[in-house]
Amino acid sequence: MTGWTWQYEGYDPAGERLRESLCTLGNGYFATRGTLPECGAGPFHYPGTYVAGCYNRLTSLVAGHQVQNEDMVNLPNWLPLRFRPAGERWLTPDTGTVLAHDQVLHLSAGLLERRTRYGLRTGGTLTVRQLRLVHMADPHMAALRTEFTADGFTGELEVEAALDGGVSNAGVPRYHDLDGRHLVHVHSGDAAADTVWLRCRTRTSDIRIGLAARLTAGAPVTARHTFPRALQRVSLLLTPGRTVTVDKTVALHTSRDPAISDPLDAALDRVAAAPGFDALLRTHLTAWSQLWRRARLDVPGEAGRVLRLHLFHVLQTLSPHTEDLDVGVPARGLHGEAYRGHVFWDELFVLPYLNLHFPEVSRALLRYRHRRLERACAAARAIGRRGALYPWQSGSDGREETQELHLNPRSGRWLPDHTRLQWHVGSAVAYNVWQYCEASGDAEFLHTKGAEMLLQIARFWADSATYDTSLGRHRIRGVVGPDEYHDAYPGARRPGLDDNAYTNVTAAWVLARTLEVLRALPEPRRRELTERTGLDDGELVRWDEVSHTLHVPFHDAVISQFDGYGDLAELDWDGYRERYGDIRRLDRILEAEGDSVNRYQASKQADVLMLGYLFAPRELQEIFARLGHRLDEETWRRTVDHYLARTSHGSTLSSVVHGWVLARARRAEAWTFCLEALRGDIADVQGGTTGEGIHLGAMAGTLDVVQRGLPGLETRDGALWLDPVVPPELSYGFAVHYRGHWGVRLRLGYGVLEIEVPASGRSPIDVRLPDRSVCVRPGETCRLPLETGHTVTSGA
Repeated sequence: MTGWTWQYEGYDPAGERLRESLCTLGNGYFATRGTLPECGAGPFHYPGTYVAGCYNRLTSLVAGHQVQNEDMVNLPNWLPLRFRPAGERWLTPDTGTVLAHDQVLHLSAGLLERRTRYGLRTGGTLTVRQLRLVHMADPHMAALRTEFTADGFTGELEVEAALDGGVSNAGVPRYHDLDGRHLVHVHSGDAAADTVWLRCRTRTSDIRIGLAARLTAGAPVTARHTFPRALQRVSLLLTPGRTVTVDKTVALHTSRDPAISDPLDAALDRVAAAPGFDALLRTHLTAWSQLWRRARLDVPGEAGRVLRLHLFHVLQTLSPHTEDLDVGVPARGLHGEAYRGHVFWDELFVLPYLNLHFPEVSRALLRYRHRRLERACAAARAIGRRGALYPWQSGSDGREETQELHLNPRSGRWLPDHTRLQWHVGSAVAYNVWQYCEASGDAEFLHTKGAEMLLQIARFWADSATYDTSLGRHRIRGVVGPDEYHDAYPGARRPGLDDNAYTNVTAAWVLARTLEVLRALPEPRRRELTERTGLDDGELVRWDEVSHTLHVPFHDAVISQFDGYGDLAELDWDGYRERYGDIRRLDRILEAEGDSVNRYQASKQADVLMLGYLFAPRELQEIFARLGHRLDEETWRRTVDHYLARTSHGSTLSSVVHGWVLARARRAEAWTFCLEALRGDIADVQGGTTGEGIHLGAMAGTLDVVQRGLPGLETRDGALWLDPVVPPELSYGFAVHYRGHWGVRLRLGYGVLEIEVPASGRSPIDVRLPDRSVCVRPGETCRLPLETGHTVTSGA
């Protein structure tokens, strides 16, 4: 690992799937895993290419049940390129003699480089060097350059390239009982002497896919078609010390693309017009250079290098190309098939970063939610509620995609899955709407699509709240909170818990914020909205009442995760760690023992403490005051300590949240959790899950910790608010895009904050700190000594 590269040395079959995920290349439209082109799917390798938003739905028989599953589809593999000395077997690292092997991911360039030296059976060696790109300027293009160099060998080398339509979704072992054959009607053909094509479609969603590949080798290329593959072959004469190059250029389109008539025609036209590899590389490098300028992050040391890798994968999944797509935030990126490519609440950890760098991408992702607002309203009606109930897992059309059964690999049993009761995903959508509008100043979105989503989410919460006369409070019953360990009370016949604190507090926040937005709407727009939705003053009165009276349970002077949490048994944490070592998935361990985690005060991930992640201390105190509670520092400290000791961190998001919360509660321990979050995917701390796709929310969350968490950065009331808690050992800088100001630079060190606003015709930026306010004009640099309170402003 260097500042701008990620390198693996040596060939390690057991670690290949992890490498393939972390070496994925993408451009926001599609991505391809970092599998070696000569290797097919098997125990060590899993090639995969995924187009954002390309889903298909199938029905499988699982444990005696008919189960529907919608998956992000593994599309035809454009990578295959294999080679061999004439008359010998094809060379792969698993069948040949590997004398040296390394892979380098060039982050600054968006390039994957591999170099392998094979020992040949007839004597001599063959060195294979490849450069791979998924084009960041043209989202439909990819290219692979392969250089062959012989040493001690003269002879013919056979090279075979392919477009392979015989793929399926088989990248996650625990999904093997699900039907993964999503592609049908595979056809292939030739378009020119050097170009072949392949087309197919998805089985039920009927998305048409077209690929075209051009092979350039300085020698005659022949084509043949062996279902379901289009093959191209070329013979190269190798002599010692002379390098021979083969370039493979590929175009990919689907019928979901705008401004095309047919995906195959579009792919053929694009590949025919594409320049050579060197010219493609130049425009690709320019696009990546522009991205890195906009997302600049200067953090020193190993932490900075890992953060750069995280940022690289965020940009590959959600790039400016995303603006033109109808897609959400896939929880595992475009890097694999875990979670079946679904959209969860992980956008809660992703959009806050994008808001301050690529607000146009945030807006596009929120439009994905708005387009599915009617489906969310239908889901609410189906359970007898008004408003919008957004699904815990979303895919193509916004229906609930959460599986009804899940497999415990430890016990081998299929178990009921009740995570669809995580209704708090609606609050996450509302929070993202508010945060985007505060950071961007996009009043048009807030007054139209944003207001519509907020209104329907608030309506659902108000209609879900029932009044308990014995408490004198409103309650929300039968839900599951962010901690997925607890989905029912011990021994209960029905799933769900009452008064999950996170759910109730965020519901109160949504109701209060929505009332605020409605009051601020221009009168003509407010009238349009109320007429279309049937909103009346009586409903608004109820919203206000519920926002003041939702029940928040407490026990032992700490906030209870849900009503009755304090009555659960304590777990023998030391005993389980001694017996099992890694207890992150404590739920699976206990179920395999015939027990249930529902019996214990044990959390998979941050639940109550998520409140400290979403809301700054001042705002959280205001929300609790609205609900009739005094949340002082001592109560919050006890709450943090209580759950910190009872959380197994079975989610990669957990360390992000705890690092963020501890930055405010106990600074000395915060960076330890931040470092653990940085290790999540590169060390595969979840035990093999990274090979199934990276954890996008955790990656973006680590970026947001240094962007907003440690600086205490908030965007509210038309100002940038900062309350830095930077550890003494850390000095770093980053740039943000704030309300039309491009490239605002912030640099934090121990005891000093520097803000530089690039010259422009925009208005000054209002900056607020706990003890002062300053106005920084375009073209000025402002240095704020954080201890002395002295402000120095100079021209740029």
